[in-house]
Amino acid sequence: MNSRLILALILGSLAVIFIAQNVVVVEISFLYWKASMSSALLIFFTLMTGFVLGWLLHSYHLYRRTKNELVYHR
Repeated sequence: MNSRLILALILGSLAVIFIAQNVVVVEISFLYWKASMSSALLIFFTLMTGFVLGWLLHSYHLYRRTKNELVYHR
């Protein structure tokens, strides 16, 4: 079998176990906004927010670096 397939199956299994063990509903409050969701979803959304922010900051950094390189090559 392909090693990537095995790794994907292992990570998928761990994700299912994580979700099954973290079904407790937690309440989230931010300023005047309140919501209830499972702790697994909260962790997932927090992780995705971090990934998106990291990707945006990395893209901005690359944009600035290439923009500066174009200015110095003139």
